[in-house]
Amino acid sequence: MRVAFHTLGCKLNYSETSTIGRQFTDRGFSVVNFDQPSDVYVVNTCSVTERADRECRQLIRRALRTAPDAFVIVTGCYAQLQPGEIASIEGVDLVLGTGEKFRIFDHAGDFLKKPLPQIFVSCIDEAIDFLPASSAEFGERTRAFLKIQDGCDFPCTFCTIPMARGGSRSQPLHEIVSAATSIAEQGYKEIVLTGVNVGDYGKNIGSNFLELARALDEIDGIERIRISSIEPNLLSRELIDFVLGSQRFCNHFHIPLQSGCDEILGSMRRRYRAAHYRSVVEYIRQCDPDAGIGVDIISGFPGESDEMFERSCRFIADLPVTYLHAFTYSERESTPALQMPHPVAPAVRFARTEILRELGQKIRHAFLERFVGRTVSVLMEGSDRNGLMSGLATNYVRVMVPASPEMVNTIQDVNIIGVESEACRGECPSLVAPAAVRNYSERNAVLIHNI
Repeated sequence: MRVAFHTLGCKLNYSETSTIGRQFTDRGFSVVNFDQPSDVYVVNTCSVTERADRECRQLIRRALRTAPDAFVIVTGCYAQLQPGEIASIEGVDLVLGTGEKFRIFDHAGDFLKKPLPQIFVSCIDEAIDFLPASSAEFGERTRAFLKIQDGCDFPCTFCTIPMARGGSRSQPLHEIVSAATSIAEQGYKEIVLTGVNVGDYGKNIGSNFLELARALDEIDGIERIRISSIEPNLLSRELIDFVLGSQRFCNHFHIPLQSGCDEILGSMRRRYRAAHYRSVVEYIRQCDPDAGIGVDIISGFPGESDEMFERSCRFIADLPVTYLHAFTYSERESTPALQMPHPVAPAVRFARTEILRELGQKIRHAFLERFVGRTVSVLMEGSDRNGLMSGLATNYVRVMVPASPEMVNTIQDVNIIGVESEACRGECPSLVAPAAVRNYSERNAVLIHNI
């Protein structure tokens, strides 16, 4: 049987989709692209924004247009929060909440469509366990996502994640080390540490994130370790010093900000203020001028005036960060922000998001320009249709080079010759000649053999 997957949301969701995917392949299923006909479709959802919910509904309908008789499974945060809404979509067969996502084969039976959809969603307080396994991104052969933590104890007023995933809980350190060792043995060059709140790792099991980082840094065979995202109040100078001093950890920090205005940060119940965020970013830049620093920002939160938004923009523009992810605030059911006064008109929210995205493009372009004429180390991924392949530098700069199949899943020194859109353009001159010589020799060996 064929199965197709589509993942919405964070890197943790991608990690969990990979784990689900291996459950299917271990049982003999073949994986196909989501746009291709399939016997089973699995959609792993996000519910951070209304847009994610809408995209999920569109994906389900698209799958059913491709294969009307397919068995459709929806899991993830949206399934946990709005199972009835998902089940009402024509063609959905199985809705699984957070506690059930890894038990598809316990609930799906023979994967044959029934008159009514089945819903298995337990109370989130009962979802105290999570699958303690490493998860390589499905179809990706260069990086593996390793889930170290789940849930969140931070009560941000706009966020549904604690309701969808429960409280913070961590995978035991020895199990993570074992999983990371296994990933290295499979040939992956980079491990991405994922979770809902990775900086909160270990607090309920007598450990902490720095202790985990030190343990992972000692494993032979791992060439790169990347932190997916970490809250600014959990990113200590001691941790920054360790990451930037490590030969394995990437000099890349994705640090959610959400607003550069203290009044809005207070309304959001964020656990830091703008001055603290600035001090963290400036310390990173002081330690490593080339480090990648990403920012998440929300526009149009209730009570955000024009003056507050402009202040937030100025704050970001003055920060030495390298890229920006802008999100439009959307009302989420059962969140405190839903009841807050002075909501921002949707048109104003979207306009502000566009301003932030333009600012983000300028920030990214300026950072990329710094590397023209320099050489960076890049982990090469697959090629695209235009004869190019790309990869990531340690600081999360994407680099495009002419495609060469033998470079996939290798780390190459690349000379940066320019900037195109949101990536650098580079050359790998050291590989061109050896590849040509090797191909020439192989052709002559075949010719001599035939003679």
